[in-house]
Amino acid sequence: MTGSIKLGKVFGIPITIHYTWFIVFALVTLSLATHYFPSRYPLWGNWVYWFMGVLTSLLFFLSVLVHELAHSLVSRIQGIPVERITLFLFGGVASIVKEAATPLGEFLMALAGPLSSLAIAFGFGALWLLGRFILKIQALAALSSYLGLINLSLAVFNLIPGFPLDGGRLLRSFVWGITGDYRRATHIAIGIGRAIAMLFIIGGLGWAISGHWLDGIWLAFIGWFLENAASQSYRQLITREALRGVKVGELMSRECPIVPPSLSLEELVYNYILPQSKRCFFVHDGEKMLGMITLHNLKRIPRERWAVTTVDNILTPLFNIIWVSAEEDALKVLEMMDEKDVNQMPVMERGHIVGIIRRDHLLHFIRTRLELGI
Repeated sequence: MTGSIKLGKVFGIPITIHYTWFIVFALVTLSLATHYFPSRYPLWGNWVYWFMGVLTSLLFFLSVLVHELAHSLVSRIQGIPVERITLFLFGGVASIVKEAATPLGEFLMALAGPLSSLAIAFGFGALWLLGRFILKIQALAALSSYLGLINLSLAVFNLIPGFPLDGGRLLRSFVWGITGDYRRATHIAIGIGRAIAMLFIIGGLGWAISGHWLDGIWLAFIGWFLENAASQSYRQLITREALRGVKVGELMSRECPIVPPSLSLEELVYNYILPQSKRCFFVHDGEKMLGMITLHNLKRIPRERWAVTTVDNILTPLFNIIWVSAEEDALKVLEMMDEKDVNQMPVMERGHIVGIIRRDHLLHFIRTRLELGI
């Protein structure tokens, strides 16, 4: 997500916070400090309400982070990379590069989140018993009671059988396992997900009209988010289907522009990139290939240094270039581009570069196939 702040890494997975998280964090804290705790514990001091509100909110979002980490770790065990986990308005989301390869893998990935939330709920339940009946610390019991119930609610909500919720993914894994048809299973799960989202929207609007306007609008907003997520999942399915069975050799460009290593960046821009509308070039010193230079390399250099910086100063060396074969599956290559954050890859056969496959090649092919309905 754009507009996110990097916090660090957990188990090697980058953790970020989207700016919308601060909005919901403030609202949750405000609700806890001015309504929830005062209505149940009227003898506490004002500063205690705010301290408990902030602490409980932080622990709640930590629980959400653990939920997403559970998905991510099971994904990584299966060899599926995770780009990042982002906390945002609706909780958290793990950016997993690609889908599971088998129904069992999908089942385990989907189940990991709700199971972690249930485990956290039971942990806070035990802490509530300890605080209430053994240590007799009211604040500990109050915090544990709220977090136990909220994590139980999180687990139950995520088990609703509508895609892209965990329950929808569990449903897809069952249908996929029974029918052996990934596409059909995804269509069914997405259809149910969109229907549930519409129920949320209609129910939320009805609730708002009946007088519970804040809860109703929030429920409708959740439904809107789920419907958008289900629609995006459908577009991703269409993308996968459009590229299924297509080989890189069918879409690659056999034009491989070559530039010398002594060329200045200014000459590269005005004599090659702009006139030829190319985004990447191979760098050759005579017959020897040194590497590749792309707009990504170029944009790292300030404009005022283009005239004094040469191509060989910023190129990606040959040994660092990620390449693919002409027989590689086009869908797998698109996933690799997303995973490696690159926009083009050289195509090699028998140790020689025979072409280049670019992200725009793949996206143009998908758009054309969808327009033709084939």
